Amino acid sequence: MGKKDASSIENRVYLFESLASSYVAAASEALGSEDPQARERARRVLAELAFVSCVVADTEDLSPEEVRERVLAPPPPAREKPPPAPRPGRKRDR
Repeated sequence: MGKKDASSIENRVYLFESLASSYVAAASEALGSEDPQARERARRVLAELAFVSCVVADTEDLSPEEVRERVLAPPPPAREKPPPAPRPGRKRDR
């Protein structure tokens, strides 16, 4: 991993930690709610904060306006996960 990659990851973590700690303090009731929909909404906000943190950290060479456009753009389609590798010592079904 190059120096820029490491600093980008550190920036992502720092930004997310800062944003998420403020949100968790304000939304602790929703995060601990017995209502599954309230918990899901709160979790989605944390996911959005993680996304924003990554976009901001990874676009330090862009203008604020360009970063804003990236944050507001729809996220790219999710990549399909490859099937899990077979576990050693287990026979595969045919």
